[in-house]
Amino acid sequence: MTTDLRTLLARRQPGQTLEAPFHTDPAIFRADLDIIFGRHWIYVGVEPDVPDEGDCMTVDIGPHAIIIARDDDMELHAFHNVCRHRGARLLHTPTANIGNIVCPYHQWTYGLDGALKFAAHMPADFDKTCHGLRRVHLRSLAGLLFVCLAETPPADFDTMAETLTPYIAPHDIRNCKVAHAEDIVEHGNWKLTMENNRECYHCSAAHPELTRSIFAEGFGFAPVGAEAEAQTQRFHRLVDTLHIECSRNGLASREIEHLDDRVTGFRTERLPLEDAGESETLDTRVACKRLLGNLHEKRLGALSLWTQPNSWHHFMSDHIVTFAVFPLSAETALLRTKWLVHKDAVEGTDYDLANLTAVWHATNRQDSDLVGKAGAGVRSSGYRPGPYSPDTEALVEKFSAWYIGRMAASLDA
Repeated sequence: MTTDLRTLLARRQPGQTLEAPFHTDPAIFRADLDIIFGRHWIYVGVEPDVPDEGDCMTVDIGPHAIIIARDDDMELHAFHNVCRHRGARLLHTPTANIGNIVCPYHQWTYGLDGALKFAAHMPADFDKTCHGLRRVHLRSLAGLLFVCLAETPPADFDTMAETLTPYIAPHDIRNCKVAHAEDIVEHGNWKLTMENNRECYHCSAAHPELTRSIFAEGFGFAPVGAEAEAQTQRFHRLVDTLHIECSRNGLASREIEHLDDRVTGFRTERLPLEDAGESETLDTRVACKRLLGNLHEKRLGALSLWTQPNSWHHFMSDHIVTFAVFPLSAETALLRTKWLVHKDAVEGTDYDLANLTAVWHATNRQDSDLVGKAGAGVRSSGYRPGPYSPDTEALVEKFSAWYIGRMAASLDA
C-alpha cells in the first residue's frame, strides 16, 4: 500500500468520492475484511433458505466460510464451516438437507446444533464437549438473516430490529419461499457496488425496465426544470397519499434513516410505484397472484430497506427482492439476488418466473456494467476523487461517511 490507511482516512474530503486505493489496494481490502466484514452485522440470506429441519446453507465472506443450519427443534445456528479436527471444510454445496454434519475427511460428526457427536480413534479422556463447531453470531430480523464474525458483535442490532420489524413483518418472510436466486461477479470493489446502489442519479439513462415502476426521486434524485418540478410534486403527492393509506391499514411506511449515525446503519421507507402501482414489474402489476402474509391490497408501493454495509431489499405486496454484496478481491465483488414469493404460490399458475425476475435481472446486469466501468476508471492513473452531487448523491455520501467512520473508529480503538 503506497499510502498509510490512517492517512487516507484522515484526508478524505466529505462530499467527494474515495481515493483510488480504497478500491484497488489489496492491503485496504484486507482491512475491509477485518474491520467491516469481520466486526459488523452482515446480511447473508433469508429464513426460507433453510425452511425445514436439517436444512443448511453455506456462505463465504472473504476467507470466512459459514454454515447456517436449522436443527430438529427448528432453531437456527451458525458455525464456521471448518472441522475441529484438522480444519477440513465440512460442507461444499450452497444448500443441503442432512441429519448430521459429517466431515468428509475423517468423519468427525456434528449435530445441527454444532455439538461434536462422534470422533473415532481419539483417546478415552477426549472431551467431545470441548470440540464442537465454532459458533458465529446469528440474528434474524423478521426473517432476514445477519451474522457477525466478531467475538463481541455490535450491540445495536436489537434497536434496529425493534425499529424495522413493523415495516417488514407484514410481508411474512418466514412463510415465503425462494423462487429464484442468482449471483453476479462484478468487476469493481464492493464499495463501488454499494455506491452505485445508493443513488438513482443514473437510473433514467441506465434502467428503462426499473423506471417503469419506481420513481428515481425516492432514492435521492432531484431533477431540474419545469417539467421535472411537476413530476417531483406529483411524486410527493403520491408519497403522502400512500403513507395515509398505509396508516389506515396499520402498515408502517414513513422514512426512518440512520445510515451514518449508528454502528449498524439502516434506512427504510415505503414508496409509491408508477402506473398500476402494484409491483416492480414491466407492466407495474403484481407478478404473483398469491399476496404475501395477510396482505389483501395490491397497491402498497414498495418498501425499500437498506442496511450497512452490504444489503438492500424491495418488499412489494406480491414478492420480495433481496440483495447482498460480498467482497471477493480488492477489485471484484459478488452480488447475490433472491426473489421470494408466498410459500404456497405455484410457478406457472400463480406466477411466471420470467415476469417475476425480468426487471431486476435486467437492472442487475446494467448496474454490473456500470460498476465495471467505475472499477476500470479508478484503476487509471488519471483518476482523482470527484464531487458527489449534494442534491442527488447525498445517500452515497452517507455510505462513504459510514465506511470512513467505522474504519477510523476501529483503528483508533
